[in-house]
Amino acid sequence: MPTNKDLVALDAEAVRASVDVVARATAGDLARPTPCAGWTLRELLGHMTAQHHGFAAASRGEKDIALWRPRPLGDDPVRTYREAAQHVLEAFAVDGVTERAFPLPEIRDGGPFPGAQAVSFHFIDYVVHSWDVARTLGHAVTFGPELLDVALAVARAVPGGEARRGPRAAFAPAVTADGGSRLDGIVAILGRSPAWRPAPA
Repeated sequence: MPTNKDLVALDAEAVRASVDVVARATAGDLARPTPCAGWTLRELLGHMTAQHHGFAAASRGEKDIALWRPRPLGDDPVRTYREAAQHVLEAFAVDGVTERAFPLPEIRDGGPFPGAQAVSFHFIDYVVHSWDVARTLGHAVTFGPELLDVALAVARAVPGGEARRGPRAAFAPAVTADGGSRLDGIVAILGRSPAWRPAPA
């Protein structure tokens, strides 16, 4: 695993990649289905935006679960998402953030979790969500080898079994990935089918 400083930098890389792919979305794309079962792109962006605000609040020790709830995206969902991403990037850039205790009310018993572990949760979410959005829009997202090495290690550490089932599960059960890219392998471990494509319009 990387140093805590490197982990924060890799998280920032994943978040910026998500901003880049979200920027390609138009108003007409918001109703598209996504690899997140049952969610349109608008709903996925609402979740992603809320998670940025939730993790930023957790980095400050705030425990209110209301901070994690999706909020309206407004007339410019891309801008709303970009602003939320900047908010969490600034929160995680504070010295010593990985040494703090993060309350995470949506995960297991709510914690608190060690800061480095909490940042790793956020990191893997945005590697996968970058893929989700890119695949929804028919684009690709690429990451460097160091990021993929760390993402693979984090993905393999995510509990399987019953923890992947039920309405509050963060990830679906792992699926088989035959061939494909390293990123395909990572998303498959976390329950996404690398073969997923949006249905023809």
